[in-house]
Amino acid sequence: MLAVDDHPMMLEGLAAVIDAEPGMQLVADATSGEDAIVKFRAHQPDVTLMDLELPGMSGEQAIRQIHDEHPDAAILVLTTFKGDAQALRALKAGARGYLLKSSLRRDLIDTIRALHEGKKSVPREIAAEIADHAIDERLTSRELTVLRYVAGGHSNRIVADLLCISEATVKVHMKSILGKLDATSRTHAVQIAHKRGIIDR
Repeated sequence: MLAVDDHPMMLEGLAAVIDAEPGMQLVADATSGEDAIVKFRAHQPDVTLMDLELPGMSGEQAIRQIHDEHPDAAILVLTTFKGDAQALRALKAGARGYLLKSSLRRDLIDTIRALHEGKKSVPREIAAEIADHAIDERLTSRELTVLRYVAGGHSNRIVADLLCISEATVKVHMKSILGKLDATSRTHAVQIAHKRGIIDR
């Protein structure tokens, strides 16, 4: 098994849990997305535990590259993020499972075994969130860019200047964003986007 996380204590904890389980062994660990790809190529682990928030290349990007090279790779996202949009992106990138770091040790072991058997595993509450938003209209790439600037504290006028568009166009984008996210204000839209993992914090 390969564990990928940029927190040494997390890696130590995972090693202790995995190595104590009969039939399981942590063969390598990595602290970045780039390192994860190198270690995966070298060890070809049965299951890879992948954090999403990593320095440099993100966990999602690493998952996509590993999956492109090894379509049968069993990758389990192990993260603190509950957002449905983030979970969906990771699963589309090639992850077979998604688990919160706050999960019980038994849940981790059971999920690892399920992935090793070729199954997929997503916690019920996250699967429900994904289902709840499955028919939502997605934000366009320009709307995402506008929302990221707004999340950074920029006014409509500054966003317009940064994107070389009119302030009226920014307002049109914001109106569309509020409607798609069912938000009541700019601040509310940013809060929803952060919670769901539509934009990074």
